[in-house]
Amino acid sequence: MYRYYFIAFCVIFTFSAGQTPAQNVFPAPTDDTQLWNDVQVTMPLHKKVDLVFTGTFRLGRGLSHPVSERGAISIAYKASKFLTFETGYLYVANQPSNGRKNYSSNFIVAGTLKFPIRKFTVSNRNWVERRFRNSRIDSTRYRNRLRVEHPVEAGNTKFNIFASNEVFYDSILNRWARNRFAVGANKKLNERLTGEIYYMRQNDSFSRPGDLHIIGTIFRVQL
Repeated sequence: MYRYYFIAFCVIFTFSAGQTPAQNVFPAPTDDTQLWNDVQVTMPLHKKVDLVFTGTFRLGRGLSHPVSERGAISIAYKASKFLTFETGYLYVANQPSNGRKNYSSNFIVAGTLKFPIRKFTVSNRNWVERRFRNSRIDSTRYRNRLRVEHPVEAGNTKFNIFASNEVFYDSILNRWARNRFAVGANKKLNERLTGEIYYMRQNDSFSRPGDLHIIGTIFRVQL
């Protein structure tokens, strides 16, 4: 009789052990603190045409894990002193939380209007991206960013401070889904290198994590 109890115990234990992994799947958090690092290299092809390479690495999950890697190549055309058009390709690999990965290939068209108002420089960027995503519905996203910049002198040091706000419209959600507000400063470090540091707050109720506190750096290299 005992061997029947033993067999029954083994069957129950094996079944329970097989179900255990499912209990370890936790929902992704709604908010995070992240560090974003970008390097942008611009190579002139013509008086009005540049080839632009961009690489991005992002740390998240409380600054403890890589959460995104991005690489982009684009062509920028200076249509006039105030207007620039850009088109290109962006590849994105995300690991937003434990056990979740997604990838996308994005084709981008953008136009940026930039003009001075007294000592301020105002720019407005309109960005459209078509996103081809693995295991998810493809989508089109429109982004509009307004940025205001002002020069500052502190002794012999000259730099610029700025504030910007960007809104995102998503074709799948059919609504304005995301907002990014940023403040920061940039400085020309030498003839070919400019550095920028900023704080950004992202609000997004539809992504996980969507509400982000971000510290970011950008290094722009002009060849």
